[in-house]
Amino acid sequence: MGEMISSFDGMKLYLNREVPENPKAALVIVHGLCEHQGRYDYLADIFRKAGIATYRFDHRGHGRSEGERTYYGDFNELLDDTNVVVDMAIAENPDIPVFLMGHSMGGFTVALYGAKYPDKRLKGFVTSGALTHDHGGLITGVPKGMDPHTQLPNELGSGVCSVAEVVDWYGKDPYNTKTFTTGLCYAICQGLDWFKEKETEFAYPVLMLHGEKDGLVSVEDTYEFFRQAASKDKQMKVYGNLFHEIFNEYCKDEVIQDALSWIERRI
Repeated sequence: MGEMISSFDGMKLYLNREVPENPKAALVIVHGLCEHQGRYDYLADIFRKAGIATYRFDHRGHGRSEGERTYYGDFNELLDDTNVVVDMAIAENPDIPVFLMGHSMGGFTVALYGAKYPDKRLKGFVTSGALTHDHGGLITGVPKGMDPHTQLPNELGSGVCSVAEVVDWYGKDPYNTKTFTTGLCYAICQGLDWFKEKETEFAYPVLMLHGEKDGLVSVEDTYEFFRQAASKDKQMKVYGNLFHEIFNEYCKDEVIQDALSWIERRI
């Protein structure tokens, strides 16, 4: 199950690879800010039962991976860590399609990834509550000019989901972090500025999902990404009344099934 792999710069990342017998596709899952790959156990289990291999990793400075907690010096670290896992999934599955999925900061990661790496053998992308413009001011609202190693309190908890148990466990989960650095915020701001110029070059097939009542990452981010992306095959679905973590919401089975069905139709 879990193992440590070396990223592009030697940083050790925790990887959880789950491969069913004779998989028909593979999916790389990229988690969000302050969380970890284990929060996608339920989703990955559904995909595995459908015959799809999953590759999940903890971002550097998150979960069981190495690195200063929730610190980035450059947004490209997110993209290039993801690239190591994508390359592994492609190399290990030469005869089946490979997909990429990201939630929140993971959605930021895969959106920018698609613009930076336009020629990968990837069949499609799924984004969930993806931070692509920060209309909600979650990250861009952090004051500039602070020491990048400053820890800010993680106050996302109550906004992640409308399901009380999810919020409760979010605070207790030992692999979630209670703080995040200003450096992470500055790196993401750099990435958002970079993406403004590059967004129209994103051309992969993409399914964009978002909760209408997302108070952390505004649904406007996904509307704008949908308008700007060059993808010929692009779909968007907004779920009324859902908060940020649509894969953990009360109707999570419907949301996960939407993502699974979209992927299955492109195998």
